Amino acid sequence: MTILPLLPAGLTQPKELLDSHQSPLQEVTVPSGDTALLISRYSDVRTVLTDERLSKNRNRPDIAKMTERKERAFQWQVDTDPAAHLRMRRLIAKEFTAARVEKMRPRITETAHELIDSMKAQTSLPVDLSSSFSFPFSIRIICELLGVPESDRKMFDNVKKPPWEYMQGLIDQKRENPDDALISALIQVADRRDGKLSANELVWWATILLLAGYETTANQISSAMVLLFTHPDQLALLRSDYSLIPSAVEELLRCQVVGTSLSMLRYVTDDMTVAGECVPGGSSVIPSLECANHDPEAFTEPERVDITRSGNMQLTFSVGRHFCLGAALARAELQIAVETLLRRFPTLSLAVGPDDLERVTDRFFQTFRSVPIQW
Repeated sequence: MTILPLLPAGLTQPKELLDSHQSPLQEVTVPSGDTALLISRYSDVRTVLTDERLSKNRNRPDIAKMTERKERAFQWQVDTDPAAHLRMRRLIAKEFTAARVEKMRPRITETAHELIDSMKAQTSLPVDLSSSFSFPFSIRIICELLGVPESDRKMFDNVKKPPWEYMQGLIDQKRENPDDALISALIQVADRRDGKLSANELVWWATILLLAGYETTANQISSAMVLLFTHPDQLALLRSDYSLIPSAVEELLRCQVVGTSLSMLRYVTDDMTVAGECVPGGSSVIPSLECANHDPEAFTEPERVDITRSGNMQLTFSVGRHFCLGAALARAELQIAVETLLRRFPTLSLAVGPDDLERVTDRFFQTFRSVPIQW
């Protein structure tokens, strides 16, 4: 039986995990010691993620536990099974739109320049890209989107636990003094068939949007830049033609999935067929986005970083009813961050060798503790 790899062996994804394409459906042991079925082929991953028999509800008593800690997942009594989840998503999507993100692009660009100005003012090199740019950039943008007051934003630096209590208080404030930010819009949103978000649902979603909206994007920015630094031919190509930024971002997302396979743990509610085999109801499965993004049947030479790759339908943002609600925002942040960094720092490079980059030891994130850079 395969032990599910937790950390990448190289600069992109763990080779031992990607080699699982040789067996499209295999039993793996997760860190808790429980077992699950790893789904690795692109076509199978897309299929199961759009199947209503796949549940993300980790409060089910018989689902495999992710880690050695056996307690149930704390979800604020929010039902994440298909019917309830679709209702909530429809309400959130009414306001968290691509149009709202597009209106933010000037402010996102302005924020990137402000942080780079601060970086340039530092008198000694190297500078850590993650703490000087990626994290403050991402947290400022998601806080601005949600309507978190500027005076409160420092409290989210290096946050380790969900700030449920803070978010409840902020929602109460927005009810009394609404603005044009997302939380105020979500308080007002309603659907004639489904009604409004409940109090618990609103707090849960607002907190999830905050945490998912800054940590994953910040780590993705740092990892994307590392990939460019370690592929100088692609970096030179991008510097010569910034119109490649959109396709470059899609390729960087494909090559480095920040969330680990473990974070995709799901539960099968009824028998289903995967890779020609019956997966019985009650099974725990892991649709591996890393493996799907490196499937040779879906991507020519998947091990090669190619920022000109056409038709890049990477699955980093997932697919189906759990497609990342913040995908448009993450794309905008990545596109603006990468282009602004490269334009403002014509000689930007890693200040250490790739093998000297220290990785974060985490079961759910594949990223770097720091990314020392120089210019």
